[in-house]
Amino acid sequence: MELYNTIDAQIKAAMLAKDKVRLQALRGIKKEFIEGKTAPGNNGELSEDAATKILVKMAKQRRESAKIYQEQNRADLAETELAELAVIEEFLPKALSEEELSAELKKIIETVGASSPADMGKVMGVATKALAGRADGRAISAKVKELLA
Repeated sequence: MELYNTIDAQIKAAMLAKDKVRLQALRGIKKEFIEGKTAPGNNGELSEDAATKILVKMAKQRRESAKIYQEQNRADLAETELAELAVIEEFLPKALSEEELSAELKKIIETVGASSPADMGKVMGVATKALAGRADGRAISAKVKELLA
């Protein structure tokens, strides 16, 4: 898997640069990838799609933790979470802008043949798979509701 090898090389570079926060984030990614590889049913393999899902999950966790730390006036901990988030986001696909998201969702709605809010489930099923890692589930849901209304 290409992404796994890239992470491995980045870990070595972070060690040489003595970049502790980056090293911690990269080791966390590698740990999650290894757990994903050894999970039941994965046969020791981790697809790029599965790796992206892991990275999306990790990024979401970091965002939520940073928000909680900021609410509790723990800027030191929030800063660490945000630094790790930045490292994780380096390996995620580029996020879609509002206009790009609308355009992609219009194509999906047309392909699925949705015409009313009752068809939202069909659209969401296709959209979450097609836009994984490039758009947040809440943003997709809100935009689909808007387009089908």
